[in-house]
Amino acid sequence: MSQISLPFDWPGQGADDDYLVSEANRIAVRHLEGWQGWPLAVTVLGGPPLSGRSMLGRRFAALSGGVVIDDAQGQDELLLFNAWNDAQTSRRPLLLIGRESPTQWQVALPDLRSRLAAAPFISIAQPDEPLARALIERALARMGAAHAADLPDWLLRRIERSYAAIAGVTHVLNEAALSSGRKISVAMAKETLHGSAFLPIVPDDRHF
Repeated sequence: MSQISLPFDWPGQGADDDYLVSEANRIAVRHLEGWQGWPLAVTVLGGPPLSGRSMLGRRFAALSGGVVIDDAQGQDELLLFNAWNDAQTSRRPLLLIGRESPTQWQVALPDLRSRLAAAPFISIAQPDEPLARALIERALARMGAAHAADLPDWLLRRIERSYAAIAGVTHVLNEAALSSGRKISVAMAKETLHGSAFLPIVPDDRHF
């Protein structure tokens, strides 16, 4: 947990959507914090599903007063082109949020394509171990389901280390706890997840 922190100088600290920072996203956070030093008034942010791209964009807008265009890959190209030009003229920062690097976007407008190629691209990685553990613990705490103290570490060692998997498995376990009225123990998690997309079938799990 020593690698987990909060961006203390960002607005919104203490809100329900506190953004946890680790090595998986630290570069992206620091780059957005330093928006006043950007050589261009534009940056593109990418990352996996459920990695907090949109949340980080909202916090960036509150910090900088800048413009954020989410799901930029699917937006009208002329809209993006005009937003880019407005950012350079006004020096009001523009953050474009997409799934991938702009080099992988399907862009027909040549002038927009060249501008996107020149933009800094920062990406959030899949969670490292400290962040994955913190996300599991926070998800369980927010759901309010009672769980065994050893459950987060047990899950961490067995499920795919991705934001989507963490969100999915904690949701499944919470639903099972609500329907059964049981505390989420390791035994219950084995029973609930055994053979699911989150936990492969293991003929003999005594080594768990």
